[in-house]
Amino acid sequence: MAGDQSARARYPDLPLECEVTNLKELDEALAAGAPRVLLDNMSVSTLREAVERASGKAETEASGGLAIGSLRQVAETGVDYLSIGSLTHSAPALDLSMLIELTD
Repeated sequence: MAGDQSARARYPDLPLECEVTNLKELDEALAAGAPRVLLDNMSVSTLREAVERASGKAETEASGGLAIGSLRQVAETGVDYLSIGSLTHSAPALDLSMLIELTD
């Protein structure tokens, strides 16, 4: 069995998402039956085309280089989900201790 089919046979309930970086890869993922595709670092016009191609075949998620200021424009392409790494990788660190002192 090929990669996806073997994994799917062993873990039928495990969520599966395929990352693609261009429309050719998207077409391959859709032909393989990927239920969800992560559209990585695509322009708004390419996202729009990707959403049209995936319509009714797979859920779509835009990711890679998304900025808070461009979310409306990206969302208007029709993608199902948006992933914004800057929410986590640009957040300041917090030093937190789990030290608990018991008193009588």
